[in-house]
Amino acid sequence: MKTAIKGYNAPKTALIIIMFLFTVVYAKGQQKPAESGYASVNGLKVYYEVYGEGKPLVLLHGAFMNIEMNWGQLIPELSKTRKVIAIDFQGHGHTQFSERKMDLATLASDVEGVMDHLKVDSADVVGYSMGGSVAYQLTIKSPKRVKKLVIISSTYKSIGWLPVVTNAFKNMKPELFADSPMKAAYEATAPDKTKWTKFVEQMLVFIKTTFDMGDANIAKITSPVLIISGDNDGLDKIELMKTYQLLGGGGVSADMAPMPKSHLAVVPSQSHVSLMMQTSTILGYLNDFLK
Repeated sequence: MKTAIKGYNAPKTALIIIMFLFTVVYAKGQQKPAESGYASVNGLKVYYEVYGEGKPLVLLHGAFMNIEMNWGQLIPELSKTRKVIAIDFQGHGHTQFSERKMDLATLASDVEGVMDHLKVDSADVVGYSMGGSVAYQLTIKSPKRVKKLVIISSTYKSIGWLPVVTNAFKNMKPELFADSPMKAAYEATAPDKTKWTKFVEQMLVFIKTTFDMGDANIAKITSPVLIISGDNDGLDKIELMKTYQLLGGGGVSADMAPMPKSHLAVVPSQSHVSLMMQTSTILGYLNDFLK
């Protein structure tokens, strides 16, 4: 028997969370890119920004976000020692809306195309939420292109999310986003502002589509992987631990055997949204792992 919570509406609650993300996480960066432009990839002009110098580090944002909203506070610090390459996914930020089907394989191919455009053979890759799933896909498809992989609040299969998360989006409709902060952000950066409704429709199809990249493929990943998760970020922690074990962690006592090359960090008292607001914490994990 299902117990109803008075006043609770899953789609509206999820939308409020996303609005919170746009109004709180968004912070203007103080640094201008050393280079920005578009790479013609898979029939789409994909926008990118480059900061700093050093070993390349690719940043992949979450759904409904863009470069600045997701990474604005981290880029100034990361670019002090690294060449940071940040990408706007299809329909997000400065990258145009496209009628082509949006799926993880295509988005991963876009990332690889931008790397080709910038003549980057391989890089460390950091992905948040949707960007983390794209990063998993990129690593599985083109393992030589990913040196180290950082997955923040993300999964490689639908059941990696708790049912409360997946259920929240099942009945979501585009009109719920009318006059929202997401729409305002879209209109501030999108090349064609008339595509808003089509973009939301496309994204809702995307987030409702189940996916599974396969346990066997994750177990084949040879790149060191850092998984960062909030303790209440919507990820199923049992599935998260299984993922860590597939990557070689969690099965030994490091006092009696070498420390696994992949790491797991569960940050206390953090949600999916608030986790990315912990700039110093995330930066500390990234610096320790990537060096």
